[in-house]
Amino acid sequence: MRNDVFQDKIQIEEIIISVLKSIYDPEIPVNIYELGLIYNIEVDDEFNVVIEMTLTAPNCPVADNILNEVKDKVSFISGVKSAKVNLTFDPPWDQSMMSEEAQLELGYL
Repeated sequence: MRNDVFQDKIQIEEIIISVLKSIYDPEIPVNIYELGLIYNIEVDDEFNVVIEMTLTAPNCPVADNILNEVKDKVSFISGVKSAKVNLTFDPPWDQSMMSEEAQLELGYL
């Protein structure tokens, strides 16, 4: 892999994380990245992005909205060729997956 492609992939991933931090679960005042809902971000050499994520609960009433928002916002990042979001509940989400910032915001610390 060329070094410039490697650098671009790192930059794209940083932008993706920034975008994910702008998406909130409507019932929790913390973004989905800090909540620990994002399990993996994969960017291939052609800048196709696959995000593996979960939700706080399998029966989340706004699941489709959150998944669509993630896909749409990541798709609009300059340089991203395509974006796909895979939903998983393995492992199930729990409060220990939140960042310290999120735990502090929600009063767990």
